[in-house]
Amino acid sequence: MEKTEQVLQKIGDRIYIGIDELAGAVDMPKEALEGVLSELEREYLVKRTKGGKYALASTMGLFRGTLDCKQGGFAFLRTPEDMEDIFISPSHKGGAFNGEDVLVRLSKRQQGGKHLEGKVVKVFSLLPVETVGTVQAKNGTVFVVSDSPGMDDIYIPKKRTRGAKNGQKVVVNVTQRAHQGKSPEGEIMEILGRTGEAGVDILAYARRFGLVSRFPDACKRQAQALAQEKMEFEGRLDLRGQTVFTIDGADAKDLDDAVSLRMLENGNYELGVHIADVSYYVREGSPLDKEALHRGTSAYMVDRVVPMLPQELSNGLCSLNAGEDKLTLSCIMEIDAQGNVTAQKMENTVIRSAHRLTYGGVNRLLEGDAEEREKYTDIADTLMEMNRLAKILRARRFEKGSIDFNIDEPEIILDRKGVPVDVTVRKRGDAEKLIEEFMLRANITVAEQYYYMELPFLYRIHEHPDADRMKELAIFLGNFGIQLKGFQNVHPHAIQEVLEKVAGTTEETIVNTVTLRALKKARYATEPISHFGLAADQYCHFTSPIRRYPDLQVHRIIKALLGGRMDEGYLRHLEKVLPEVAAQSSARERNAIEAERAVQDLKMTEYMSKHIGETFPAVVSGVTKFGIFAELDNTIEGMIPLAQLDDDYYVYYEKEYCVIGEHTKKRITLGDKVKVKVVAADIALAKIEFTFADN
Repeated sequence: MEKTEQVLQKIGDRIYIGIDELAGAVDMPKEALEGVLSELEREYLVKRTKGGKYALASTMGLFRGTLDCKQGGFAFLRTPEDMEDIFISPSHKGGAFNGEDVLVRLSKRQQGGKHLEGKVVKVFSLLPVETVGTVQAKNGTVFVVSDSPGMDDIYIPKKRTRGAKNGQKVVVNVTQRAHQGKSPEGEIMEILGRTGEAGVDILAYARRFGLVSRFPDACKRQAQALAQEKMEFEGRLDLRGQTVFTIDGADAKDLDDAVSLRMLENGNYELGVHIADVSYYVREGSPLDKEALHRGTSAYMVDRVVPMLPQELSNGLCSLNAGEDKLTLSCIMEIDAQGNVTAQKMENTVIRSAHRLTYGGVNRLLEGDAEEREKYTDIADTLMEMNRLAKILRARRFEKGSIDFNIDEPEIILDRKGVPVDVTVRKRGDAEKLIEEFMLRANITVAEQYYYMELPFLYRIHEHPDADRMKELAIFLGNFGIQLKGFQNVHPHAIQEVLEKVAGTTEETIVNTVTLRALKKARYATEPISHFGLAADQYCHFTSPIRRYPDLQVHRIIKALLGGRMDEGYLRHLEKVLPEVAAQSSARERNAIEAERAVQDLKMTEYMSKHIGETFPAVVSGVTKFGIFAELDNTIEGMIPLAQLDDDYYVYYEKEYCVIGEHTKKRITLGDKVKVKVVAADIALAKIEFTFADN
């Protein structure tokens, strides 16, 4: 346990404690302890009393956390799991906005059924704060109504409007917080377009999550200069004579992986996974590198991409476009008939992709389409062999306990004006699985190699599930007559067994969804913790450096070793930067996922707004104390508020994932098949409301 954690634990154990007693309890010199305590005070984790003793800030009613603002203007401070969130009235927010880091003083304890209430006493975030909203101009006075929940309307002085017109979507920098009844004040920085114009809604959502397509001028200049440079092939293994090709989605432009396969004389496969050598162009510490780390990842938002790198690189220099010489970093593996990697090597390479294949085309070829086979006569047999190898690798992975969640993903079809015309389930055939298996195998192979070398590295980890969450999952599965083996210390095999039992049944989607939610989130780390979901002792991200910064960082480590630059100085450098890269990459990944889901919800709501009053089959996908969630066959989800059900008063039973009518004893449980009617679709809030079509 770290000294800081020891100090916090001892203070918590004693409630109030003097510094001399604390120094003895943690076995630390008094001078060193004073430094630790000063830092903890600055972080508002401990507080010094007037009598000179120390207590946890929470003991004295002070809590630091993230403010969660709601539509009515009130807010909550999200607190640790063992206590209730703190309610904050609109007048007690201290001018703080949604998502800001704040310090709250508890003003009311929970007595007689009352909730915890508090007041914001400090906002740690610095101004200006950026937000997106809609201009409301009247009689020469301009306000911006923010899209962020619970934010007060922002007053814009005349000199700071940038000529924005009523009804336009704009980006605003808030320069003064709300104070003593006065509105917050700000300046319009960018006009995104008029509400309702094609693409403005998605652009506004992107900006709400801090996703900006435009790159700084320094990045533009660097990208343009790189486009004029001549590629250097010296020191690279030339694979332009081998048959290499890409397989991607039909709309993809950032092609960062290509594959090759040949049979060896000993009967083994030689699988080549060739990845765009982005690190050749994006040098560490350059403007492009700093911006890429800041972004962390590309975000895919229905009909557009907010890229990690400028298009000159993502779609041009780095993209493995067919018929062009490209610099790559290749993981070349020898694999036997049982799917075991018997040998591997990493090489700086140059390739020329023979074909730009699509998942749809390859799926048709693998299914026996004569036209597709004729089109790709030179590689048709190779593709068939690749599919056989992919199935071997997949079977081998499942033998080890890898979990395969079968959760439908939506595909949202927009017209030229950006209006959703259909929402379907994204199809996933053998072509998608083929590439998935090859990329997984390369990522595992690279991670294992650098783990055994005991070099500083960036891993993709998925920690073992929390025992309490597994206990809850076991109770949930018991409602379906399914046993979760060894849930006290669950193995991935046990999870996979559950998923196999429900495959093809009406409970499949719900069981997959709830099981996935019970697991921890994968993240980036410098410690070689295993990947639970893949049942892999070591795992990393190596295969997508155009769109993920961790992959770019992994490439740099590999190339440093290949180039003989892994000296003491570089090792110290890695020890310093890798924790920062892991934390930033994990945070930006979470942000991009939230943005992508928010845009999906927006477009799904817009789509359902044309189907008010219509009836659809659905499955109960969530049960809460305030409502029942139902998911349609195309993955669109809406809520049925319990308050709107007039046939009975329904009581929520959390552990049984159900509500039960107090008088009728009617039970509505997670996984139930139901029919729902669309009642409302609030596009501004991206919320869909259903009711039961037949009570």
